[in-house]
Amino acid sequence: MTPRNAAPRTAARWWHEYRGTLLFLFLMLVFRSAWADWVSVPTGSMNPTILEGDRVVVDKHVYGLRIPWTLTRLTQGREPARGEIVVFDSPANGISLVKRVVGLPGDVVAIDERGLSINGVHADYEPGERERVTTLLRSMQAWNPDVWRESGVLPAHQVLRVPARSIGTFGPVRVPAGHYFMLGDSRDNSNDSRFIGFVPRQNIVGRASRVAISFNPERFYLPRSGRYFDSLD
Repeated sequence: MTPRNAAPRTAARWWHEYRGTLLFLFLMLVFRSAWADWVSVPTGSMNPTILEGDRVVVDKHVYGLRIPWTLTRLTQGREPARGEIVVFDSPANGISLVKRVVGLPGDVVAIDERGLSINGVHADYEPGERERVTTLLRSMQAWNPDVWRESGVLPAHQVLRVPARSIGTFGPVRVPAGHYFMLGDSRDNSNDSRFIGFVPRQNIVGRASRVAISFNPERFYLPRSGRYFDSLD
């Protein structure tokens, strides 16, 4: 057998033996790109809801199935709802971010000394779950943050305020058609729509539904207890 004939036969034999594995890997990649995936959260912009080191499950099919590895949708899906946590590609640099949907198309959003307002209606605030502070990294605890329960204009959830690092007031701004206004739950430590602008609908990848597992960067990335498949609702 000549070397010229041996190469095709070797390739054919390799394909026959490993085609099942290759097909499985391909389908898994398609599934992760179009249906569901998980993302690692490296920053504290969503404290206290999401912690640094969380692996968050992303339901990509909720807002419409997409052609794998593209922003082109095959189905429309439903529109993102106010208060949902979503993963999206930043309109500023394309980096994947995790934030909360605050403003829908047409909404007027502002932040003043009373807090968040949507269409002229202010959110309600009351002291939140103080024990959430103990789950934060020591570097954030050193800033003496406050936890508040925000409700009314959004489904009730916990937000973090850091008076010593207050970003200040913002807006009012009107969300243009086909766009959304995103905020991090850590209101004084988040690179969100106050800085990167409105997020186009096509940039929204999926809905963050729960924490699959969490690794603590201050403890050699050992898993955190109590956060396995913890819901983000």
